[in-house]
Amino acid sequence: MIYNKKNIFINRIIRFYVKWIVARQFHEVLFNDVEIDKNKSVLLVANHFSFWDGLILYCVTEKLLKKRYHVMVEEKTVHMLHYLKFAGAFSVTKKSRDIITSLDYAARLLDDPQNLVLIFPQGKLFSNYVEDVRFDKGVFRIMQKAYGKYQLIFASTFIQYFKHKKSTATVYLKSDNNNYASITELKDAYQQHYSSSKLLQTQFDI
Repeated sequence: MIYNKKNIFINRIIRFYVKWIVARQFHEVLFNDVEIDKNKSVLLVANHFSFWDGLILYCVTEKLLKKRYHVMVEEKTVHMLHYLKFAGAFSVTKKSRDIITSLDYAARLLDDPQNLVLIFPQGKLFSNYVEDVRFDKGVFRIMQKAYGKYQLIFASTFIQYFKHKKSTATVYLKSDNNNYASITELKDAYQQHYSSSKLLQTQFDI
């Protein structure tokens, strides 16, 4: 497993770089407000459709959620993009014993109310407009391990160009206080948020 690295100088450079590259790539990043519990960490559950997902949500965290950003990323991606570990990324390797280490590490991060952990439960890239969002079981293990210590927030991100040369990223956020008894219940709740967000996106008027 590859752990995220703390280096004040490099972290500042990465922070500046991520904000710059997102601003350069997108016309704007839009998101709604949600109330944040300062006494709890944040478990951010999001759809996964591109390289940009984690960077967009990094910027949303910077502006709105204001927690220390951590994101679970496939190990091969961290090997290719070494700087990610200085942007809060830690690795996971599917179909190996190491996956338990990664899931338990994510749960431990949620012990600290200053932390945010981003998880893409789909496990791999899917179309931005897929109808059904699949869920791997790992996120539920994290929730069980960190029970009562985090605030669960759903995020659905969509990209459209509208009338601009650059695309607009829109992030729909929802705080969820329910205690789910199974991965199926969690998946269904996220699916409802994702579907309603997608409907709002198709009604977007600029």
